[in-house]
Amino acid sequence: MAVVAFSTLSFKFADAQIHVSLGINIGSQPEWGPVGYDHADYYYMPDIDSYYDINAHQYVYFNNNVWVHSRALPPRYANYDVYHGYKVVVNQPQPWVHHDQIRARYAQYRGRRDQVVIRDSHDDKYRNHWHGDNGHGGHGGHDHGHDGR
Repeated sequence: MAVVAFSTLSFKFADAQIHVSLGINIGSQPEWGPVGYDHADYYYMPDIDSYYDINAHQYVYFNNNVWVHSRALPPRYANYDVYHGYKVVVNQPQPWVHHDQIRARYAQYRGRRDQVVIRDSHDDKYRNHWHGDNGHGGHGGHDHGHDGR
């Protein structure tokens, strides 16, 4: 009985350590990110088939047969609105390496506009989120993306 209790406690402790090691990065998430996530590494944006690296504050998109990391979205996405486009949280390293699986898994989210973003949340935990340049992304003041800190 004692062995079972000890192993259960050890498992709970190990689980807690893993959670702590992942950390909470609410403050790093942009104001256009979805609510409900204490930790997020990447957002996958099905409408433009691209990613956003939260910790590096960079978009990752496919261009000329390579994955490009950039502070701004390319001109072909000039009309994309990060506040209203659906974002899927992906917590795995370099998700673009498994892009075909991710695209297939989240295809049903294309065109959805019903996601609440951090900017519109009244939850106190989002009070100190990362503002960046408020989603302007270097596209002349429209809410298309962002490229600054």
